[in-house]
Amino acid sequence: MKRRSSTNAARRSSSVKRRSENLRFDEFGFAVTKKKDQKLYHRCHNYSYPQLSAVRVKELCELLSYWNAASFICKSQIERFIRMSIPPSLRGRVWKCLLTIDSLRETSDFNYQTCLSEVRGPLVDLGVSEYGILSAITTLSDTQNDLGLNRRESTSSSEPRYSADDITLFRQIALDLQRSFPTHRSLMGESPEAIEGQAKLFRVLIAYAKYNPQVGYTQGMSYIAAVLLMELGEEEAFWALVALLDTPKYLAEMFDFSLTKVQHQVKVFDQFLKHRKPQLSQHMESVGVLSVHFVMPWFLTLFTSLPCWDSVLAVWDLIVLHGLSALFRTALTIVELLEPRLMDLKDEGAILSLLLRVPVDVAQYTVLVPALWNTEVQDWELKCMNSLVLDESHNGPKAEQCENQATLSGSVTEGKEEENVSTASVGGKTSEKVSLPGAVSILTRVMRLAQRHLLDSMGRQRVEEKSSQAQAGPRQQGGTSASLTQAQIRSRRQSKQRGGSQQPVVPESGDDVTVRDTEGCEKTEGSEQTFKRSGTGPVGKVAHGRNHHGIVHNVRVKSFHLLRRVKSPVKQAPPSSSSSGPPSSIRSATLPSSPSPSSTPQPSSAPQSGEQNDSPRTALIKELSSRQNSFPFKVVKESKLI
Repeated sequence: MKRRSSTNAARRSSSVKRRSENLRFDEFGFAVTKKKDQKLYHRCHNYSYPQLSAVRVKELCELLSYWNAASFICKSQIERFIRMSIPPSLRGRVWKCLLTIDSLRETSDFNYQTCLSEVRGPLVDLGVSEYGILSAITTLSDTQNDLGLNRRESTSSSEPRYSADDITLFRQIALDLQRSFPTHRSLMGESPEAIEGQAKLFRVLIAYAKYNPQVGYTQGMSYIAAVLLMELGEEEAFWALVALLDTPKYLAEMFDFSLTKVQHQVKVFDQFLKHRKPQLSQHMESVGVLSVHFVMPWFLTLFTSLPCWDSVLAVWDLIVLHGLSALFRTALTIVELLEPRLMDLKDEGAILSLLLRVPVDVAQYTVLVPALWNTEVQDWELKCMNSLVLDESHNGPKAEQCENQATLSGSVTEGKEEENVSTASVGGKTSEKVSLPGAVSILTRVMRLAQRHLLDSMGRQRVEEKSSQAQAGPRQQGGTSASLTQAQIRSRRQSKQRGGSQQPVVPESGDDVTVRDTEGCEKTEGSEQTFKRSGTGPVGKVAHGRNHHGIVHNVRVKSFHLLRRVKSPVKQAPPSSSSSGPPSSIRSATLPSSPSPSSTPQPSSAPQSGEQNDSPRTALIKELSSRQNSFPFKVVKESKLI
């Protein structure tokens, strides 16, 4: 009987070897199966990714040779090549540069080879080899069941070097090795290449569990590590796995021992889908399909279940480039492409099978990848959805119900029976209007969070502007007189062209103006005075209404010069019959050289009762105001009467 069983096992192994030898593999290493088996394994071997020209490949090689992870130019250039499609022979180098594997390995104290030597001790005690880990699943299960009994009966001083946690870890990884890409040549069958590939995958996963014991090993890691081993060496794949799972930009918020992080991200996507596709989300909920049913397998395996491997690698390029947001972007793109079919289905099983096994016509490169690059997912949207999920987890479903009731009551009071939320379609050409109270509440909460985010950024900008203005304040004070000098020049030109009587205008209150002398020299101390605008009367109205056109500056500066030159006494002038000169009574008057500020007249104020004669300065101002058209500014400067 033993001979017969051994001969049967030998026949089976030889038949498996013959099958593996007779199989054909595509360019990515997947076995080309028959059409009836393609539905079982859900793989397509007709790839449609674009081929780069030799010139582009040379440019990419040069970019990778002088790569600088801190350079914005390098990242923008690598994004341009990822849009065009990375050649399969260079994809490993691109991932290595984007994940900064070399710097991570140099800065870490962890030694990969030392860790493997420590792991081989427990394996030897268990009688298990890393090259036959699949055949040792039964042995590990029996040892795990009998571990407690052996511990009690063991009285020898030499304790085994393994623990119950080690056996559980070994067994879980061995079970997942059977499920990870069973049709790929590096993991398929019992060929030397497959045995070596399984041993590499086992070692990488064991090393990461020892490197990060807080996370350990969870479901989905075997798929990620297997893809990395297809493109990188063993130790490079380990450090790439560390970069993906431990960096906050990538999957640090996705994997943990209890899978609570990935469940949280699934809830975030559920809110995101309600925001972007409210009608589709309500349809799937009415049928009984939840986001956790199909999004969690997508996120845990990073979309490696898609039938077209060139599309899978393009998705991975985007994930390595942008991180966690690329997961939401890819999931939303797939849902948008499947939306017309999903809306027609009314059965839960049909919808789930369509989402978990995406059809080839949707997953092929020429369809999925262009739609993926056209889909925009902003970081602030994900932050808002994350805040919504956190609020719901803290406040519970009562808060959402109260908010929905408040939204509905508000719509009734305004006389609106339905709230229409317009969402863009997949192509962006058509839009649909949906009357959904839940979608309205989500949109309202998203808008509140977005406004809070924008107000915070605007507040920071205002504080920065105020600080910059406070620093530049003393510099701006010295430029007023120069600007008035230019306005003074413009006023001279326009006063010759403008007709009609004009009254002197005094600046409005709140604006301090420094006036220069006609020779261009600035007065100091007593000569530099500030004038306030009255804001009343017709002249004040004109000053308020036409201040930005330079007209008021002409009248104002002209009157200022007349007032400023009153400081010196009036010289005697020969009498003239011309109407442009002032009367003799004013010319013979002697004005004080330093008038006090209290004696400055206000144009809008009436003369006080009891005053029979005005002061010489007031009379001079009135006379000059009445004769401003017939008394040009040029004559005043040349005659030096004032």
